[in-house]
Amino acid sequence: MKGIIGKKIGMTSIFSPDGKQQSCTIIEAGPCVVTQVKTQEVDGYTALQLAFGEKKEKNTTSAEKNHFAKANTSPKKFVKEFRNYSLEKNIGETVTAEIFAEGEKVDVVGTTKGKGFQGVVKRHGFSGVGDATHGQHDRQRAPGSLGNSSDASRVMKGMRMAGRMGAERVKVKGLKVLKIFPEKNYILVSGSVPGHNGSIVYIQK
Repeated sequence: MKGIIGKKIGMTSIFSPDGKQQSCTIIEAGPCVVTQVKTQEVDGYTALQLAFGEKKEKNTTSAEKNHFAKANTSPKKFVKEFRNYSLEKNIGETVTAEIFAEGEKVDVVGTTKGKGFQGVVKRHGFSGVGDATHGQHDRQRAPGSLGNSSDASRVMKGMRMAGRMGAERVKVKGLKVLKIFPEKNYILVSGSVPGHNGSIVYIQK
């Protein structure tokens, strides 16, 4: 496995060599500093801990300062472990977007946009009552009957109802790396990735 921490910049579209337009997402991938190397002998598993994004000294605890000092780097905002990392890296080294190649398939993990508390029409795609003239009053977006009456006498688990929507961790698999800009640490991947512009995502293969 190999991976990197990145920041979603936004979406755009590019043209392929055969003239087809393809939507893609721009991700600022790294540079990430290796802040810890975990081994089977010491930790019980192998992993590479990467850090990304600058953090103010005043917002950093003493323990974090000492941890980053071992890697000879400034305090970082985001830290993520990637298990069974396929590339040999030592503490203090840098991981950049160049670990990927154009044409590769990658998975992107992100947190979807939070929508707050939403009703059944938006959250689950219910159609609503629709017929407002036949004895209905303020029922256009209501959930309707919740099911059983005297037999079960309760609302069954899993019933689709109103509630909080979004802000969930989602992995999108099989996105193609369309282009890499090493000087800017930009990666262009096909399609869309979860999250708002500026949100943190994890690219892995």
